[in-house]
Amino acid sequence: MTASNTLRTFTAGLVLALSATMASAATPAPAPFTATYQVSQGGQVIGQAVVTLKPAANGQWEYSNQTTGTGGIAAALGANSSEVTRFRWNNGAPETVSYDYRMNAAIKSKQRHTDVNWSTNQVTVDEGKGPMTYVTAPGMVDRNTAPYAIGLALRAGKQAIALPVAVKRNVETQQFKVAAKEAVKVPAGSFQAERVVRTDNDAAFNAWYAPQKYPVPVKLAQSDGGNLELQLVSYKGGN
Repeated sequence: MTASNTLRTFTAGLVLALSATMASAATPAPAPFTATYQVSQGGQVIGQAVVTLKPAANGQWEYSNQTTGTGGIAAALGANSSEVTRFRWNNGAPETVSYDYRMNAAIKSKQRHTDVNWSTNQVTVDEGKGPMTYVTAPGMVDRNTAPYAIGLALRAGKQAIALPVAVKRNVETQQFKVAAKEAVKVPAGSFQAERVVRTDNDAAFNAWYAPQKYPVPVKLAQSDGGNLELQLVSYKGGN
């Protein structure tokens, strides 16, 4: 091999290495964490939610939200819920592989299992009354991981987000945007946050993010499901 060929080969290899490094820097792998929230309704603390992200088998990730009633009627009814998502990491964002939801209380229980087959591009949803199927969409998440996906998009600099979300009967493209930058104070501290609203639905949704610090909201208020408010109490990185 001549000197010029050697130089060209070395240069080409360097370009490939730099490209791989840049791609890796642009789309870093998920970072495990545990975030604890105070759950309130009508100004009264009624529970605690613990959100956890950790590695799972087959290169996938497990994202869970465990909510326990600790006060008011939620405690009286023994209310608790569990949401567990398995997702794969694709192009710097999560894509749901499975989602399990369970809610238990003294007077009512609910469940939902969602399974995504990315080989056949089919979603199967079963709430105990027989499965329903529909077609997937690239970048699809579920309602559990949607706030996390929004946080990652904000961290990447997006101000408007169109998010495909697997719901009961179809993939719903939910639209979000940064409405304002506001100071917010929660038990975990004070933050200069970006307030995100949902623009395609009448149900009030407000989530405050400090995206360069945390990939999940520091505060979330949602009227759909009982006027609940979540405030970040603590955030710990690592397994």
